[in-house]
Amino acid sequence: MTSQRDFASDIALARRLADAAWSAIRPHFRNLAEIDHKSGNGNAGFDPVTEADRAAELAMRAIIAAERPNDGVTGEEFPDTDSASGWRWYFDPIDGTRAFVAGLPVWTTLIALVDPDGHPVMGVIDQPVLGERYIGGPDGSVLETPAGSSPICVSGNPDLRTATISTTDPFILTPPEQGAWNHLRSAARITRYGLDAYAYARLAGGTLDLVAESCLKAWDVAALIPVVRGAGGLATNWRGEAPALSGQIVCAASEGILEQALLALRRAAD
Repeated sequence: MTSQRDFASDIALARRLADAAWSAIRPHFRNLAEIDHKSGNGNAGFDPVTEADRAAELAMRAIIAAERPNDGVTGEEFPDTDSASGWRWYFDPIDGTRAFVAGLPVWTTLIALVDPDGHPVMGVIDQPVLGERYIGGPDGSVLETPAGSSPICVSGNPDLRTATISTTDPFILTPPEQGAWNHLRSAARITRYGLDAYAYARLAGGTLDLVAESCLKAWDVAALIPVVRGAGGLATNWRGEAPALSGQIVCAASEGILEQALLALRRAAD
């Protein structure tokens, strides 16, 4: 099925989508007039959404409607559109809205293309403030910056004891998940928080070795998997199985680190 797509064209389109999102977001970064609270997130505390989130997603949806009208769209801020082709684009216009609201440049725009079987085959993690665009697809992963494009590769670190690991917020984990995470944190060399999808970008870029998270939605996950796998990394659920486009995910720079991590994570797997 994937052979029927022109991935070079899709990746070129994804670059334009990311550019359009940043054009819509740029006026609002560190200049927000209003911050809203999403409904239906009673257990998440204050769950912010901004005019930048909505404007960026609308900008990307307009491009798909014009240039890939047979493809569907699933985004965080607006209802799904139908897919006549079976292919679907997933958008998270600002992954890490809390970081965005705080003026921190670790939020990202996530763009993914998912095939008719539900497999993410192309992903973009874009951090425009830093000028970093991570693209993963069938031919591998690259980091594009104003200086050019270069292939990226995970660290290959085999040992959790020398690893740098990350989760966005351990306090949103359930008690069993927190127990599993604390095991990883105590075993690893360095632990960092608050990075959202940017952590997966840096895992693909070779400076982080493991990221484990829970409570994710499809638009959170779909772009991450092609970028990590294209850089030689591994992506599974907390049982070590193929990850779903929701829930728990763990990404690692090596089989060794993944297997060590799964000893703890399996005990808290959904």
